[in-house]
Amino acid sequence: MSEAPTSVNVKAALARRAAEIEAYLADCLHDRDIPERLLASMEYSLHAGGKRLRPVLVLSFVRLIAGAGTGLGKRVLPFAGALELIHTYSLIHDDLPAMDDDDLRRGKPSNHKKFDEATAILAGDGLLTEAFTLMLTCMDDGAVPAERVARAAQAVAVAAGAGGMVGGQALDMEFTAKDGVSFEELRGMHAMKTGALITVACVAGAVLAGAKLCQVRHAREFGRAVGQAFQIADDILDVTGDTATLGKPAGSDERQGKTTYPSLLGLDESRRLANECSAAAIAHLESFTGEEADFLRALARYIVERVN
Repeated sequence: MSEAPTSVNVKAALARRAAEIEAYLADCLHDRDIPERLLASMEYSLHAGGKRLRPVLVLSFVRLIAGAGTGLGKRVLPFAGALELIHTYSLIHDDLPAMDDDDLRRGKPSNHKKFDEATAILAGDGLLTEAFTLMLTCMDDGAVPAERVARAAQAVAVAAGAGGMVGGQALDMEFTAKDGVSFEELRGMHAMKTGALITVACVAGAVLAGAKLCQVRHAREFGRAVGQAFQIADDILDVTGDTATLGKPAGSDERQGKTTYPSLLGLDESRRLANECSAAAIAHLESFTGEEADFLRALARYIVERVN
């Protein structure tokens, strides 16, 4: 097996792959009859930057299973991009005064500060529903087998819904300023709020590539472990980072009275747990070789080493 890329290399590789997503997202909404102000609000947040982690995971698992030379990665770009639309919608709604009440996102005013609350809510609603339109275009002209697209889209719907990301946000609000939140409750909430969409990105990529059941299982477990590592790292950065580097208000978790991994376990134990999750994710790639497998291994490490 070739040596996995260093963290510096994986950061550059992630940026290159994100650029592929950016190119697709640039005009993916332009053939829709969307009112001008609503479209401006949707694209304001969609084009605000970010790691594009979720669509990158979709494409990486497609290429891991199907092979980079099949051209399938290009044909599933709309599906991958759709995951970023869903993620962006969730950030717009998370920032609302009724939710986390944050005025800054990715170094810019939050959507409701740039526009207004009603427009921000509708922009989130629009991004969520347009995402499913994009996903289903992957079956046009037989680009991807319809059965694979349907299965992957159903998995995304479950992960983004009341039993996944939306339910996790509801629990997050319920747990805010609440005493006695347990480790299991915290982990379960984040598995829904953050982990579900990261996990389904991996699963959807595998399904779209026609993976065997055992390969889908490894993709799912990789995603679950990476999702937990990502959230622990986020909680740590909220304590140790600064607003300029993070692109959002540092220390907001403590100010809002949220239970986090550092507040429950301390920084040292949180770092240990994040590294443990990263190692668990890498273990689920044991049967895979090649450039994509190496990238995913390095990505699992980078997620806990990043500074924003």
